[in-house]
Formats: sequence, C-alpha cells, structure tokens
Amino acid sequence: MAPQSQRRAAPRPDAEAAVVTKAVLRAAGRLELSNRAMSVVLGLSEATVSRMGAGGYQLDPGGKPFELAVLFLRLFRSLDAIAGGDVTVARAWLRNPNTALGAAPIALIESVAGLVNVVAYLDHRRALA
Repeated sequence: MAPQSQRRAAPRPDAEAAVVTKAVLRAAGRLELSNRAMSVVLGLSEATVSRMGAGGYQLDPGGKPFELAVLFLRLFRSLDAIAGGDVTVARAWLRNPNTALGAAPIALIESVAGLVNVVAYLDHRRALA
C-alpha cells in the first residue's frame, strides 16, 4: 500500500464533472465545432450544450454524455499531439475526407461507433509517431 502522502484522493464527482465539461467545451472551441455539432457528438440537445457554455449545466459523471465527452477529449488530445498543437491543421484534418476512415472524421464522430473508430485511428497514428 502506498504511503499516505503518495495516495491521491478520488476526484469528487462535482469537480470531475466541472473539469470534463469545461475541457470538452474548450476542445470544441479550438476545433471550431458548433453547439449543434457537439450536441450530436454528446447526445444532448443543442440548448443543453449552450447551457454548458453558460455554466448552467455540467455533465453527469455517471451518464453516457460524460463518457462520450471523455472519448471526444481523447480524440482532441491525440489530434492535437499529431498536429503539433497547430489548430489549423487539426481543424482541416477533422473536416477533410480521410481515405483510411472512409469519410471526413467530422461526419464519423456523429455516431458512437464512428467516434470510437476515429479515436482508435488517432491512437494508432499517434503510437507510430
């Protein structure tokens, strides 16, 4: 067992919700994804995504939208690393057709299966770098 000083307390659900909510909004903003696009990715209404941005709603750590948000954050982090932090490159990659994926990633991430597939592709590409 690790000494007391090395153990980390489990994050509080409300703190975890705040962090993931804020992070997913920032990632969407950097990639210039609209509230409508994020509502489709997260499985929420556009109004709920708008409330997230205004601070009136946080993702529930036990809910499916939270899980999708974490997956979207993995996508963003991998894409950001591959693009070397260049958001212009990341935005272009997301919107342009990808022959390996069979479509533009932005269209694929509208479904859970597509989001998982795009994340797996990026994780694989990142491992090769």
